[in-house]
Amino acid sequence: TTTATSSSNTTDVRDNGVRQEVTLVSVDEMPLNVVLVVDLSSSLDGDQRSDLTRAIDALLGSLTARDRAATVPFATAIAPMATLTADFGLVRDALLNPPGGARTSLVDAAFAGLLLGGSAVGRSLMLVFSDGLDTASWLPEPVVLDVAKRAEVVVYGIVPASQHSGSFLGQLASTSGGDLIQVRSSRDVKGTFVRLLSEYRHRYLLSYRPQGVDRVGWHELEVRVSASSADVRARPGYLSGPG
Repeated sequence: TTTATSSSNTTDVRDNGVRQEVTLVSVDEMPLNVVLVVDLSSSLDGDQRSDLTRAIDALLGSLTARDRAATVPFATAIAPMATLTADFGLVRDALLNPPGGARTSLVDAAFAGLLLGGSAVGRSLMLVFSDGLDTASWLPEPVVLDVAKRAEVVVYGIVPASQHSGSFLGQLASTSGGDLIQVRSSRDVKGTFVRLLSEYRHRYLLSYRPQGVDRVGWHELEVRVSASSADVRARPGYLSGPG
């Protein structure tokens, strides 16, 4: 996918260095699956938690009746989740009872979010908010990053500006074709959530049938458009199996 501004621009897609023929360029507003992975550890103070609640309410209020949402609340452990549903009230309710603890199971929660986002047909967006680095997960980071390579889920991480951009969350975002967004304060999370949802809803969908490349293994993708002002963001590649 890409955020190029016009479908009339010339698009160059290369799979393992081999140029491919693009058969579909679409900007249709398809229904979305939105997964919220939210850090509710006790390090959030009252004002920060209120800002986060307002941000989640704004995001859910921006979804359409055709969209689906899910949530993975976490702290030291993962709390009961709301799976993909059109009842956004259930999603919000799942966030009302924080799991407790000062530690952060970010890697485990990201894994759960990827499974939820990849469990349904359609375009899946995962927004991960965390105010700290992982301190409690059981799963190793490489395992979850490998799942992200296979999952059709685009991940955006939203973190305080003080968090290191080279963290696990930054790697997860880049692997999936998303990005790591640093906010100055919790008051900025609301606008960031709504903006990312709007941008993702209007991403181009490019389709092609791979030609001239091996069918099995890792495929490195490169996407370019002719417009110099175009902002291109695409998955760095995909894993293909036999079949």
